[in-house]
Amino acid sequence: MKNIYFLLAIILFGVSVNAQTIADNTILEDAVLNKTENEDLQNQYAEDYPWHARRFKITAGAFFPVNNTQIQVGSNNGRIGTEIDLEDDLGFSQSSTSFLGTFEWRISRRSRLGAEYFALDRSSSKTLQKEIEFGEHTYNINTRITAFFDVQIARIAYGYAFLSKPKYEAGLLIGAHVLFADLGIRVDANQASAEFHDNFAFTAPLPDIGVWGEFVLAKRFGLYVNANYLAVKIEDIDGRILSYNLSVLFNVHKNFSLSAGYTGLNFRVDTVKERLNGYLKWGYNGPTVSAVFTFGNHVKLYKH
Repeated sequence: MKNIYFLLAIILFGVSVNAQTIADNTILEDAVLNKTENEDLQNQYAEDYPWHARRFKITAGAFFPVNNTQIQVGSNNGRIGTEIDLEDDLGFSQSSTSFLGTFEWRISRRSRLGAEYFALDRSSSKTLQKEIEFGEHTYNINTRITAFFDVQIARIAYGYAFLSKPKYEAGLLIGAHVLFADLGIRVDANQASAEFHDNFAFTAPLPDIGVWGEFVLAKRFGLYVNANYLAVKIEDIDGRILSYNLSVLFNVHKNFSLSAGYTGLNFRVDTVKERLNGYLKWGYNGPTVSAVFTFGNHVKLYKH
């Protein structure tokens, strides 16, 4: 009887060892298979979508915004400025054309770092239809003035993808827009006893946070969306920003593509300078057309 128990114990131990060996071999085979499948996926993906998920991306194009701008500038000695609509009161055109450029570095599968630059110089001439208090001077009705509004915007942002799949990604953004603005009004000497002018220049760093998503729609088509917002006060600058972008990409050939979209950026900045104080409320929204060039190795994206 003991021999039978001993024989059964040996058989059960042998079965257990054999089952464990089979399980270990199965796990190893699955791991090798998954690795092979992932390598095959990466190779096939790079061949099918040469424009997507590359290490670096450069975009350059044109922006056609419709502007809506209000500003008020007074002096720190108690002089209150007039609230001015640049398009209605000073004759600035609502529509404009400007350059924009972006650069993106995909640090890893989930992390990316991006930089953007935008510049817009506007000018106007008009005979005033109302009296305007701006800075330290008064501009009377029927006075012929010239004005300018020059803006450069630089942005840097870090993005992290909580979802990172071969054909769709989504995550959070944290960054900052830096607004360099200069606005001025001038009366020519033949319109007054002496030529005089005022200008109001400031730099406003405006942090923001947001969400983004990137999607492969088809072999040659992609979609990118993002939205950002934040209100913050930094020393003598009190600012609020709301920005968004939606663009559709078409791959022309390999790593060269064209994109078309709609972009908006809306600011409210209150600031105090040495002699002057004021606020700028500016919204520009409009279509964009850009060329996109991607290069570097493909970032590895996994189905699982």
